Order: sequence, then C-alpha cells, then structure tokens
Amino acid sequence: MSVRNLLIQGGTSLVQNAQGETNWSTKAIATSHACIDSIAAASNDVARQPTVFDAGGLLVLPGMVDIHGDAFERQLQPRPDTFFSHDIALADTDRQLVANGITTACHGLTYSWEGGLRGRESAIALLEQVARQRKTAHADHRIHLRFENHHIDGLADALQWIHQGRIDFFAFNEHLPAIAEKSLLPEKLAAYSERARCDTNTYLRRLKKAQERADQVPYVIATLAKACITRGVPMASHEDQTFSQRERYQELGVTISEFPRTQEALLTAMGLGNQVVMGAPNVLLGGSHCGNLATEDAVRSGMCDMLASDYYYPAMLHAPFKLAHLGLCTLAQAWCLVAQNPARVLGLEDRGHIRNGGRADMIMVEVSAAGTARLVATIAAGKIAYCADPARLHISHPYELAA
Repeated sequence: MSVRNLLIQGGTSLVQNAQGETNWSTKAIATSHACIDSIAAASNDVARQPTVFDAGGLLVLPGMVDIHGDAFERQLQPRPDTFFSHDIALADTDRQLVANGITTACHGLTYSWEGGLRGRESAIALLEQVARQRKTAHADHRIHLRFENHHIDGLADALQWIHQGRIDFFAFNEHLPAIAEKSLLPEKLAAYSERARCDTNTYLRRLKKAQERADQVPYVIATLAKACITRGVPMASHEDQTFSQRERYQELGVTISEFPRTQEALLTAMGLGNQVVMGAPNVLLGGSHCGNLATEDAVRSGMCDMLASDYYYPAMLHAPFKLAHLGLCTLAQAWCLVAQNPARVLGLEDRGHIRNGGRADMIMVEVSAAGTARLVATIAAGKIAYCADPARLHISHPYELAA
C-alpha cells in the first residue's frame, strides 16, 4: 500500500536517539514518504497522517538487513530439472522477504566454474533482473557476489561488475576441495551435475580444468580484493578454517569472516578485530546442520556480529527472539545482529534503526508468552508492504495500492 504519510502508534518501539543510544519507547512514529519524520507523543491531529496503524500490544522493530541469503535459488530451480525465469522468481522472492520482515536483502549470487545455476548466463540474468525491478520491488534488493576462487575465467566479469557499482558485498569462496572429495560419491556427483545443468562427465571435466589452474588463484584473489577496496565494496572470506586462511585474507583488506567453520578461525577473526557473520538457521536448529560452529555459542561468547538468513528467510525473524529467550543476550542486542550491524557493514547508515530522518523500514511483531514471534506488518521505505491484520489500519483518505 503506497501512502504519503503514516502514523504508527500504540506499540513499543526500539528507537535510536540523536546520541546513537537505543531504547524502548511508546512514542508514536510518523513517516513522510520513505523517511521517518518524527518520534513523539501521539497526537489526535491525523491531518498529516491520513493512515494510522494501531500497533497496540506489538513491538515495532527496525526492518531487517539480510547480508547473505541464497534461498532465491529455489525459486529459480526448485527441482533439478526445472528452471523458471528470473522475473517470476525475483518477484516471488520479494514477497517472501517482506512477509518475513526483511526490508533489505543481499542476494548471494554464486559465480562458479561449475556453470548452470551458478554460471555466467544465470549471473547476468540475476544482475539485470535486480536492476530492472528496483522501482517496483517492496524490499531493497542488492547483490552479494560469492566468487569461487578457482573460477579463473570469471575474473573479467567480476571486475567489470565491481567497477560498474553492481556489487554491494563480496565474498571469496573456496568450495572446490570439498566438491572434489564429495564428487567421488555418485549421488553427490549427480546432484552437482544437475545444479550445473550438465551430465556427470561434463561436470568432471569442468572440475578437472579448475583444479589444473590452481596456480592462478592467488592472483585472482589479490586482483579482486584490490578492485573491491578501490570501489569501497566490503569483503568477506567464506568458511574460514585456519589461522593462516583468515590472516591471509586480512592482509588483503578482507575484514569480514563469513560462517567460520572452526574455533581457531573464529578466535583469529575476533583477535584481528574482524566482523563475524553467522547463520540464523543455525540458531533455530540448535547448531549447524553440517557440523560447523554453533551460532548460539558464538553469541554467548560475544563473537558474533551479524546473523544472515543463509538459505532460509524465516530464520532472520525468529533467531533473535530465541537468543533473547535463552538469555544469551537482550532482544535489543539480538536485533542489532539482524538490522543495525549488517546495515553499518554495508555502508547503509540510513537503515537498521528507527530514528528521526532514517529510512522508514519497520516491522510490527506480536510476541507470545513463550517468546515466539509472529510478524503482523512490514513497512518498507514508508510503504505498507505486508499486513496480516488489516483491521489495525485506519485510513481517513483514499490510498493507492503499491505497484
């Protein structure tokens, strides 16, 4: 629903004051166009806010910023032998995002030597579709380029996309060794081949070619890191395992550790003052589904700066509430992991918080006695992008539906 002015009142909001301090407040929040106009005591004068949202009994929280999510791949290729167009897939993804409270999303575009779903044609299609739907999407869609280090032939494309300003977040991925090992299993090889949209023999040829060019990988990594620094693109290393891996990336200016796999890598990242991204699904599952570090343990020890949806969008909303319910941190602290911290890392200072002049990205949440959450509404750039309880809306003037 596209409205020029909106007044949210009756709720308990997590707001940030002029000094950058975050506190709970019962003041009303008025928006104007895409921004927060004021945070003040509720007024009976609704002339400037023809649409009023009654947030009574709800928490009003900053819209979430997902720094790493690749669940959109399932809209593109829901089954091995199926593939749907990017316009349909991204439109559906947009609806999923706002229906889960995510107002800014970095799509994990994996660019790999494998081809297929993670090949050149698919990558270009995603880049173009994200740009094409920018004016009509409810969430703010951005690109997180997950570059496979052994994709030598992809270097020129990646450099071009970085210099064109199409990449918001960059990650160095090193999946080839694990893929090579798992490809010895027929069922795994079949799955990889299906994703790459080729037969197993073709896939093995691609794998072998990538392995034979391993000596060029250090140059590729250094070249991409330099390009990102020049353009101001934040960088992460993916699934660090050792001290030397994290330190090597640190020397290249890669200051984010994304899903570190071992305690050694996690401690190294913290010792270097890096930002650490962990998975929100990991929290809901009570640990990693693939034997990696538990996010709960990282949060408990103060070694987690951000939570990402990874492969499951709903986890972003529910993980902070579980962390708070377990007593590992306060809800305000947990919410920083899904809003303020990732926004700051991405250089998006206008969001991730509720404050005067900020972008009007907010969600309204009902919390049960058991500490579980239900999303009631999502406001994205001042627009009501999702509402599960229309009776809470009081409209005194006609409105236009969002495109």
